[in-house]
Amino acid sequence: MISEPELVGEDEPGSSADVVSGFDAEQGAPSGRRRWHGALWGVAGALTASAVWAAAVFGYGIGGDGKPDARGYRVESGSCAAMELKELARALGKPESETTTELDGIEHPALHRIRCTVDFPESELGERDGGEGAGWYKGYQASLTAELHKETDPRPEFEASSTVTDMDGTSVDRVERVPDLGDQAYLLIMGDNTLRLNVVEGGGVVTLALSASLSYNESEGGSEEEMPDAPEEPETLAYQGHLINDMRDVMKALKTG
Repeated sequence: MISEPELVGEDEPGSSADVVSGFDAEQGAPSGRRRWHGALWGVAGALTASAVWAAAVFGYGIGGDGKPDARGYRVESGSCAAMELKELARALGKPESETTTELDGIEHPALHRIRCTVDFPESELGERDGGEGAGWYKGYQASLTAELHKETDPRPEFEASSTVTDMDGTSVDRVERVPDLGDQAYLLIMGDNTLRLNVVEGGGVVTLALSASLSYNESEGGSEEEMPDAPEEPETLAYQGHLINDMRDVMKALKTG
Protein backbone atom coordinates (compact mmCIF):
# COMPACT_ATOMS: atom_id res chain seq x y z
CA MET A 1 0.00 0.00 0.00
CA ILE A 2 1.48 3.32 -1.00
CA SER A 3 0.91 6.45 1.03
CA GLU A 4 1.56 9.99 -0.12
CA PRO A 5 4.55 10.07 -2.48
CA GLU A 6 7.75 11.25 -0.87
CA LEU A 7 9.26 14.42 -2.27
CA VAL A 8 13.02 14.21 -2.07
CA GLY A 9 14.61 17.50 -1.11
CA GLU A 10 11.39 19.45 -0.40
CA ASP A 11 10.54 21.14 2.88
CA GLU A 12 7.52 19.93 4.79
CA PRO A 13 4.52 21.92 3.54
CA GLY A 14 2.76 24.23 5.98
CA SER A 15 -0.81 23.86 7.04
CA SER A 16 -1.93 27.49 6.73
CA ALA A 17 -5.55 28.02 5.71
CA ASP A 18 -7.27 31.10 4.32
CA VAL A 19 -9.25 32.74 7.15
CA VAL A 20 -11.57 35.71 6.65
CA SER A 21 -12.83 37.36 9.87
CA GLY A 22 -15.27 40.14 10.60
CA PHE A 23 -18.11 38.75 8.47
CA ASP A 24 -21.15 37.00 9.91
CA ALA A 25 -24.46 37.14 8.08
CA GLU A 26 -26.32 36.29 11.27
CA GLN A 27 -25.09 39.32 13.26
CA GLY A 28 -27.73 41.67 11.85
CA ALA A 29 -25.30 44.25 10.50
CA PRO A 30 -26.82 47.06 8.36
CA SER A 31 -27.85 45.92 4.91
CA GLY A 32 -25.43 48.29 3.20
CA ARG A 33 -22.55 46.74 5.10
CA ARG A 34 -23.62 43.22 4.15
CA ARG A 35 -23.74 44.23 0.52
CA TRP A 36 -20.22 45.70 0.83
CA HIS A 37 -18.90 42.45 2.29
CA GLY A 38 -20.65 40.56 -0.50
CA ALA A 39 -18.90 42.79 -3.01
CA LEU A 40 -15.55 42.08 -1.34
CA TRP A 41 -16.22 38.33 -1.53
CA GLY A 42 -17.11 38.70 -5.22
CA VAL A 43 -13.88 40.61 -5.92
CA ALA A 44 -11.86 38.09 -3.91
CA GLY A 45 -13.45 35.22 -5.83
CA ALA A 46 -12.68 36.87 -9.15
CA LEU A 47 -9.08 37.52 -8.10
CA THR A 48 -8.71 33.91 -6.94
CA ALA A 49 -10.10 32.59 -10.22
CA SER A 50 -7.74 34.89 -12.14
CA ALA A 51 -4.80 33.70 -10.04
CA VAL A 52 -5.66 30.06 -10.71
CA TRP A 53 -5.97 30.74 -14.43
CA ALA A 54 -2.69 32.65 -14.46
CA ALA A 55 -0.96 29.83 -12.60
CA ALA A 56 -2.19 27.38 -15.22
CA VAL A 57 -1.03 29.59 -18.09
CA PHE A 58 2.36 30.59 -16.73
CA GLY A 59 3.09 27.58 -14.53
CA TYR A 60 2.03 24.78 -16.87
CA GLY A 61 1.47 26.45 -20.23
CA ILE A 62 -2.28 25.76 -20.40
CA GLY A 63 -3.93 28.49 -22.47
CA GLY A 64 -7.46 29.80 -22.44
CA ASP A 65 -8.44 27.19 -25.01
CA GLY A 66 -7.36 24.39 -22.64
CA LYS A 67 -4.63 23.15 -24.95
CA PRO A 68 -1.21 22.44 -23.38
CA ASP A 69 1.96 24.20 -24.49
CA ALA A 70 4.30 21.87 -26.37
CA ARG A 71 7.27 23.49 -24.54
CA GLY A 72 9.39 22.84 -27.61
CA TYR A 73 8.90 19.05 -27.62
CA ARG A 74 8.89 17.22 -30.94
CA VAL A 75 7.79 13.59 -30.91
CA GLU A 76 8.17 11.98 -34.32
CA SER A 77 9.02 8.62 -35.85
CA GLY A 78 12.75 9.32 -35.59
CA SER A 79 12.67 10.57 -32.00
CA CYS A 80 14.18 7.37 -30.61
CA ALA A 81 17.52 8.88 -31.57
CA ALA A 82 17.16 10.94 -28.36
CA MET A 83 17.75 7.74 -26.37
CA GLU A 84 21.54 7.95 -26.05
CA LEU A 85 21.64 7.08 -22.31
CA LYS A 86 25.28 8.01 -21.80
CA GLU A 87 25.17 7.69 -18.00
CA LEU A 88 23.65 4.20 -18.04
CA ALA A 89 26.04 3.13 -20.80
CA ARG A 90 29.01 4.14 -18.67
CA ALA A 91 27.68 2.05 -15.78
CA LEU A 92 26.30 -0.97 -17.66
CA GLY A 93 28.32 -1.04 -20.85
CA LYS A 94 27.66 0.39 -24.29
CA PRO A 95 24.63 -1.24 -25.96
CA GLU A 96 25.66 -3.76 -28.59
CA SER A 97 22.80 -2.97 -30.98
CA GLU A 98 20.80 0.02 -32.19
CA THR A 99 17.73 1.29 -30.38
CA THR A 100 14.61 -0.63 -31.40
CA THR A 101 11.48 1.33 -32.26
CA GLU A 102 8.26 -0.34 -31.13
CA LEU A 103 5.38 -0.70 -33.57
CA ASP A 104 2.65 0.97 -31.47
CA GLY A 105 3.67 4.56 -32.15
CA ILE A 106 0.97 7.16 -32.80
CA GLU A 107 0.90 10.21 -35.06
CA HIS A 108 -2.51 11.83 -34.60
CA PRO A 109 -3.58 15.49 -34.53
CA ALA A 110 -4.29 15.11 -30.80
CA LEU A 111 -1.37 12.87 -29.78
CA HIS A 112 2.07 11.86 -30.96
CA ARG A 113 3.77 8.90 -29.25
CA ILE A 114 6.89 6.83 -29.76
CA ARG A 115 8.23 3.85 -27.83
CA CYS A 116 11.70 2.41 -28.08
CA THR A 117 13.98 -0.02 -26.25
CA VAL A 118 17.66 -0.79 -26.01
CA ASP A 119 19.49 -3.75 -24.45
CA PHE A 120 22.75 -3.44 -22.55
CA PRO A 121 25.36 -6.22 -22.75
CA GLU A 122 24.71 -9.29 -20.64
CA SER A 123 27.26 -10.11 -18.00
CA GLU A 124 28.11 -13.49 -16.57
CA LEU A 125 27.39 -14.37 -12.96
CA GLY A 126 29.86 -16.83 -11.45
CA GLU A 127 32.21 -19.16 -13.28
CA ARG A 128 31.35 -21.37 -16.21
CA ASP A 129 32.54 -24.90 -16.79
CA GLY A 130 34.96 -24.24 -19.62
CA GLY A 131 34.21 -22.21 -22.77
CA GLU A 132 31.01 -24.14 -23.52
CA GLY A 133 29.67 -24.54 -19.99
CA ALA A 134 26.29 -23.42 -18.76
CA GLY A 135 25.85 -20.37 -16.57
CA TRP A 136 23.66 -17.59 -15.26
CA TYR A 137 23.66 -14.16 -16.88
CA LYS A 138 22.20 -10.81 -15.89
CA GLY A 139 20.95 -8.27 -18.35
CA TYR A 140 19.47 -4.77 -18.39
CA GLN A 141 17.00 -3.17 -20.76
CA ALA A 142 15.99 0.48 -20.99
CA SER A 143 12.73 1.63 -22.55
CA LEU A 144 11.53 5.09 -23.51
CA THR A 145 7.99 6.30 -24.08
CA ALA A 146 7.51 9.90 -25.22
CA GLU A 147 4.11 11.49 -25.77
CA LEU A 148 3.13 14.94 -26.99
CA HIS A 149 -0.47 15.84 -26.11
CA LYS A 150 -1.77 18.59 -28.37
CA GLU A 151 -5.43 18.96 -27.39
CA THR A 152 -5.86 18.11 -23.71
CA ASP A 153 -3.89 18.67 -20.52
CA PRO A 154 -2.15 15.36 -19.66
CA ARG A 155 -1.50 16.19 -15.99
CA PRO A 156 -4.60 14.60 -14.38
CA GLU A 157 -3.96 11.23 -16.05
CA PHE A 158 -0.23 11.58 -15.42
CA GLU A 159 -0.82 12.12 -11.70
CA ALA A 160 -3.14 9.12 -11.52
CA SER A 161 -0.81 6.75 -13.36
CA SER A 162 2.25 7.88 -11.39
CA THR A 163 0.83 7.17 -7.92
CA VAL A 164 -0.75 3.75 -8.42
CA THR A 165 -0.08 0.71 -6.22
CA ASP A 166 0.21 -1.64 -9.17
CA MET A 167 0.81 -1.24 -12.88
CA ASP A 168 -0.11 -3.85 -15.48
CA GLY A 169 -0.33 -6.47 -12.73
CA THR A 170 3.04 -5.54 -11.23
CA SER A 171 3.19 -4.15 -7.70
CA VAL A 172 4.70 -0.73 -7.04
CA ASP A 173 6.86 -0.91 -3.93
CA ARG A 174 7.52 2.81 -3.54
CA VAL A 175 6.90 6.14 -5.26
CA GLU A 176 9.20 9.14 -4.85
CA ARG A 177 8.79 12.61 -6.28
CA VAL A 178 11.86 13.95 -8.07
CA PRO A 179 12.35 17.71 -7.71
CA ASP A 180 13.56 20.11 -10.41
CA LEU A 181 12.60 17.89 -13.31
CA GLY A 182 9.87 19.07 -15.70
CA ASP A 183 6.61 20.28 -14.15
CA GLN A 184 6.24 17.05 -12.15
CA ALA A 185 8.33 13.91 -11.94
CA TYR A 186 7.90 10.60 -10.12
CA LEU A 187 10.25 7.67 -9.68
CA LEU A 188 8.41 4.35 -9.30
CA ILE A 189 10.25 1.41 -7.74
CA MET A 190 8.47 -1.62 -9.16
CA GLY A 191 8.14 -5.08 -7.68
CA ASP A 192 9.63 -6.73 -10.79
CA ASN A 193 13.03 -5.06 -10.32
CA THR A 194 12.22 -2.14 -12.60
CA LEU A 195 12.76 1.59 -12.12
CA ARG A 196 10.30 3.82 -13.95
CA LEU A 197 10.79 7.58 -14.14
CA ASN A 198 7.71 9.55 -15.27
CA VAL A 199 7.95 13.25 -16.19
CA VAL A 200 5.33 15.71 -17.45
CA GLU A 201 6.18 19.13 -18.86
CA GLY A 202 3.47 21.11 -20.60
CA GLY A 203 1.99 18.74 -23.16
CA GLY A 204 4.98 16.39 -23.07
CA VAL A 205 4.96 13.16 -21.05
CA VAL A 206 8.19 11.16 -20.99
CA THR A 207 8.81 7.81 -19.28
CA LEU A 208 12.25 6.23 -19.01
CA ALA A 209 12.47 2.79 -17.42
CA LEU A 210 15.30 0.42 -16.52
CA SER A 211 14.60 -3.26 -15.88
CA ALA A 212 16.90 -6.12 -14.91
CA SER A 213 16.59 -9.82 -15.68
CA LEU A 214 18.30 -13.15 -15.09
CA SER A 215 18.78 -15.81 -17.76
CA TYR A 216 20.34 -19.25 -17.76
CA ASN A 217 22.34 -20.37 -20.77
CA GLU A 218 22.69 -24.11 -21.20
CA SER A 219 25.93 -25.64 -22.40
CA GLU A 220 26.41 -25.74 -26.15
CA GLY A 221 27.07 -29.47 -26.05
CA GLY A 222 23.55 -30.10 -24.79
CA SER A 223 24.70 -32.27 -21.89
CA GLU A 224 22.16 -32.88 -19.14
CA GLU A 225 23.65 -31.12 -16.18
CA GLU A 226 21.94 -29.90 -13.05
CA MET A 227 21.05 -26.22 -13.10
CA PRO A 228 22.71 -24.37 -10.22
CA ASP A 229 20.64 -22.24 -7.90
CA ALA A 230 19.75 -18.83 -9.25
CA PRO A 231 21.87 -15.97 -7.91
CA GLU A 232 20.44 -12.82 -6.34
CA GLU A 233 18.39 -10.56 -8.55
CA PRO A 234 20.42 -7.86 -10.35
CA GLU A 235 20.43 -4.40 -8.81
CA THR A 236 18.46 -1.53 -10.36
CA LEU A 237 18.00 0.95 -7.52
CA ALA A 238 21.72 1.77 -7.60
CA TYR A 239 21.21 3.30 -11.04
CA GLN A 240 18.48 5.78 -10.20
CA GLY A 241 20.91 8.72 -10.42
CA HIS A 242 22.03 7.57 -13.87
CA LEU A 243 18.39 7.23 -14.93
CA ILE A 244 17.53 10.77 -13.81
CA ASN A 245 20.56 12.31 -15.53
CA ASP A 246 19.83 10.45 -18.75
CA MET A 247 16.21 11.62 -18.57
CA ARG A 248 17.41 15.24 -18.55
CA ASP A 249 19.43 14.57 -21.70
CA VAL A 250 16.50 12.77 -23.37
CA MET A 251 14.14 15.68 -22.64
CA LYS A 252 16.66 18.15 -24.06
CA ALA A 253 17.16 16.03 -27.19
CA LEU A 254 13.40 15.73 -27.77
CA LYS A 255 13.20 19.53 -27.76
CA THR A 256 16.05 20.08 -30.18
CA GLY A 257 14.73 17.39 -32.54
